[in-house]
Amino acid sequence: MQDNAYATSDKMTMGSDTGQRTPSLPDSVTVKVVQLPEGADFPIEQHPWGQFVYPRAGVIELTVKSNRYAAPPDFGVWLPPGTEHVARADGETSYFVLDIDADLCTRLPQRASVLSVGAIAKAIFLDLQKRQVRKPQSPEDVRLMEVLIDQLSVSAPVDSFLPMSSDAALRKVLEALCKNPGDSRTLVEWARYVHSTERTLARRCTRDLGMTFLEWRQRLRLSRAFAMLADGLAVQVVAQKLGYGTTSAFIAMFQKTIGTTPNAFRAQVRDSAELG
Repeated sequence: MQDNAYATSDKMTMGSDTGQRTPSLPDSVTVKVVQLPEGADFPIEQHPWGQFVYPRAGVIELTVKSNRYAAPPDFGVWLPPGTEHVARADGETSYFVLDIDADLCTRLPQRASVLSVGAIAKAIFLDLQKRQVRKPQSPEDVRLMEVLIDQLSVSAPVDSFLPMSSDAALRKVLEALCKNPGDSRTLVEWARYVHSTERTLARRCTRDLGMTFLEWRQRLRLSRAFAMLADGLAVQVVAQKLGYGTTSAFIAMFQKTIGTTPNAFRAQVRDSAELG
């Protein structure tokens, strides 16, 4: 995502072993916290540095080509240098943005992906925010940034959390669900809606999404649940908005998938925001 305040630097330092000139870390890495209102949209963006987007509250969605990346808790979205992308936040969202000079991205994935944020990386993000460190100036903060990049570079990339399809019929279904994730129509009903067949749509889900229609819809609802719970909505309200027949069914799905209850997740988000 574009940071208008970001500026590249010509400052260079000599590599101690090879004699090669490499970017000075304080001028090559920046971190900031971005707050977005509900329904914020961005134009198509592309920049020459790498970028890691790590949500603190709510869900930020980034679309790269036909894939939509939405990071669940303890994950963030990595965009290699030169990646064209579009961002959107359906709810009020707060997230970290880590901009990394292209020369420092060699050990990070070469394609857009979702990366896990471990305890060490999370603690560094929160510490930098608490002290309002945008660019490291002290030797201690330089080392922290180096550790942060190291932590991200050893994180195994995860496939797109919410992939999309370029198939006209299937994409029409997926986009309709993105606008109304509580729509509980079956795949048979959706097939009639786009003048197709259940079998055809099911086959295209497997081919393009790498999962079944029901699995994709659950991921969509889960990503929306993160944002709604972070905004403080009651669990019962979230369940209704997402099309669950009962609150208990929603709680069971959430706990099975995330490993914690919706209320516990909301408390965790609130505690993280207070620490910031």
